[in-house]
Amino acid sequence: MYYPDDLVEEIRARNDIVDVISGYVRLQKKGSNYFGLCPFHNEKSPSFSVSPGKQMYYCFGCGAGGNVITFIMEYENYTFAEALKFLADRAGIALPEIEYSAEARKQDDLKARILEVNKEAAKFYYYGLKSDQGAAGHQYLTGRGLSEETIKKFGLGYAVTGRDHMYRYLKGKGFSDDLLRQCGLFNIDERHGMTDKFWNRVIFPIMDVNHRVIGFGGRVMGDGTPKYLNSPETPVFDKGRNLYGLNHARTSRKKNMIICEGYMDVIALHQAGFGQAVASLGTAFTSGQANLLRRYTEEVLLTYDSDGAGVKAALRAIPILKEAGLTAKVINMRPYKDPDEFIKNMGAEAFEERIANAENSFYYEIRTLENDYDLKDPESKTKFCAEIAKKLLRFEDELERENYIEAIADKYNLGFENMRKLVVKYAAKDVLTPITARPKSGIQSKRDPNEGIRKAERLLITWLTEEPKVYQIIKHLITPKDFTEEIYRQVTDLLFAQLQEGAVNPAKIVSCFTNEDEQREVAALFNTKLEELESQAEQEKALKDIIIKVKKNSIEQKRDDGQPEDIDVLARIIADKKAIEELENLHISLD
Repeated sequence: MYYPDDLVEEIRARNDIVDVISGYVRLQKKGSNYFGLCPFHNEKSPSFSVSPGKQMYYCFGCGAGGNVITFIMEYENYTFAEALKFLADRAGIALPEIEYSAEARKQDDLKARILEVNKEAAKFYYYGLKSDQGAAGHQYLTGRGLSEETIKKFGLGYAVTGRDHMYRYLKGKGFSDDLLRQCGLFNIDERHGMTDKFWNRVIFPIMDVNHRVIGFGGRVMGDGTPKYLNSPETPVFDKGRNLYGLNHARTSRKKNMIICEGYMDVIALHQAGFGQAVASLGTAFTSGQANLLRRYTEEVLLTYDSDGAGVKAALRAIPILKEAGLTAKVINMRPYKDPDEFIKNMGAEAFEERIANAENSFYYEIRTLENDYDLKDPESKTKFCAEIAKKLLRFEDELERENYIEAIADKYNLGFENMRKLVVKYAAKDVLTPITARPKSGIQSKRDPNEGIRKAERLLITWLTEEPKVYQIIKHLITPKDFTEEIYRQVTDLLFAQLQEGAVNPAKIVSCFTNEDEQREVAALFNTKLEELESQAEQEKALKDIIIKVKKNSIEQKRDDGQPEDIDVLARIIADKKAIEELENLHISLD
């Protein structure tokens, strides 16, 4: 949904950033800004700054930053539109209605009605657990070590024995048969009509990230089959694009997410203090779930069961996580089967140690693969090495691949060059990732030659925000086109327009970008740490050096991009050189 810039700005302006963030973070005023512990990474000393003047926040520890809309997006894991709606409601501003096609409106109405059915069903199951008929279910849950607080947190319930208790309840609420057929709660046949899908089962409501009930899982009491039964897919429930427990885990503020196999594993981990646990929904882990996790973390820890099926599930999930750009590690559950058993027997502290010692996913794959080969037999070991080489081809980044080749060669005493030649052989054979020669020195440079100029440009943007009067001195010499990065040019275009009007508003500029990563990057441009210099003369010289560096780089880029015989290019370069001379003779005053 697109909202006019004026409306976005009104919503932002009506939500003071200090007021909003102080509802999430304890802030203390220091000078003109407020400081607190960053909610986006673990820290002991406050590096999270909130500026009422700029209406922006910035963490000098992890780089999180933006305006009040960005904060709600990042903290609540909302989209731009969701964050805007949240803040609009907070400020009492009515957003315009979204215009739908007739078909889209029909589908949205159906989804909304199914969600309402699910909400009522969840209540019915929850109160069923508290009733006399739900005693068996309640005893089962407390026997598994769950507290009343945990039962309430996850909305756990019980489907009492009987064919049509839920059906009669929902019909009494006025829901039509046509709607109930589409919500996944009932079996339908000609003989019995509509009968409850879930009965004599402990119920686990499945919620989306916004805490809306989208489906249910049920564990049978006694020896019935199947042991676990899940809702079928419906217009609101896509198993491959949701994760159990994510509605709670997304706000855990942990640096990783833990993937489990079952509902009880997730609940047991949350109760033990590991609020970042989630589980797939009765299906193999999917790329849709990996992409969903990527919104909230960069590292995933796998705690699949330690039996054969769990190992296979982990081996299937690892490449999917890798493909999504996530780092994967595997937690060793032995001697126990799953996290629930582990927590009950070993406790939270021991599980924390297992997290700290989680195994690199590639090493886990290779160690598991090793079980299929006799490494004392030359032929078997050769086949083992061939399989490793094929797996190493998954690493597209050259440096990462080289590091893994070196590590594996060292672990199995294979020799780096031997292992590398084998990888090259399979790359050529399968026409996969090209392998380039390793530098003889063995040293890879990690320095980006362009980072120096980008830092100078960031410093200049911050200076202009802090000292707007400098703009009047340099505006005829520096333009947005002098900045190397596209996002820098977009920001300076907006900033220079504000400076021209004499009303600098960095938070408004952030609002022009709806992508969270872009908002974070833009915020960093306005919060680059300026060098602490003792005298004003030193500050003025430092600023002048930054301006000249930005301009000189701009000239060099234009020279490289143009053709020397191009008269227009030459004329522009000559004019730019003249501008450099003028800048060098310019007096920058911060009075």
